[in-house]
Amino acid sequence: MELLEKIQQLFGSYGYSVMFFGLLLEFIALPFPGETTMAYAGYLSYRGQLDFGTLVILAFLGTTIGMTITYFIGARAGLPFIMRYGKWFFLKPDKLDKTQKWFAKYGNGLIFIGYFIPGVRHFTGYFSGIAAIPFRKFALYAYSGALFWVLLFLGIGKLFGPGWSAIFQLAHQYTAVIIAAIGVVLIIVVIYRYRRSWTRRSTRKAVPVRQRQKQNAD
Repeated sequence: MELLEKIQQLFGSYGYSVMFFGLLLEFIALPFPGETTMAYAGYLSYRGQLDFGTLVILAFLGTTIGMTITYFIGARAGLPFIMRYGKWFFLKPDKLDKTQKWFAKYGNGLIFIGYFIPGVRHFTGYFSGIAAIPFRKFALYAYSGALFWVLLFLGIGKLFGPGWSAIFQLAHQYTAVIIAAIGVVLIIVVIYRYRRSWTRRSTRKAVPVRQRQKQNAD
C-alpha cells in the first residue's frame, strides 16, 4: 500500500512524465516499480484522468530509450568494467551472473521475454551490447518485447479498472505461463516464416525445370 501511495503522489506531482522518466531510469537499473506504475496508470486512464494512447507512447519510449542506452554502455564498456563498477549503479554481481546464465540458456530470445522476468529485464540491454549482438537484431527483439510488455501492464489497469490490483497479482503469479505462451508464439512464427521461405525457394527451382521440359518438348 505504501508503494501505491508513492506512485499516486508521483502522478499527482509530475503527471505523464512519471511514465517516461520512471521506465527510462528503471532500465538503466535504478530502482523503480515499472509494472505497478504502468498498471496504476492504466487505471487512471480507465477513470478518464490520463490518455491511454499517450501513456503507451511515453512508456514505450522510456523503455526502449533506456534499453538502447544500456546496450551501448555494454558495447562500449564491456563486461570487466560493468562487473567492477556496476555495483555503484545497482548492477549487483549476483544479478549480472543470473542474467549471464539466462542468456547462455535462451540466447537472443531473452531480450524479448526478459521483460517478464524480475531481476533480469534490467540487464538484458547491457549483455546484448557486451555480446556484440548486431543492433538491428537487438532492436527487433527489444522494441517488440517492450511494446508487448507496455501494452500488457497498461492494459491491465485500463481493462479491469478497480480490479486492476488483483489481476496484476495474477499476472505476476503466472509469469512462467506468460513466458511459455510467448515462447510458443515465437516458435510458431519462426516455423511459419521458415516454411514460407522454403516454399518460395522450391517454387523458384521448379519454374526453370518446367521451362526446360517445355523447351525440350518443342
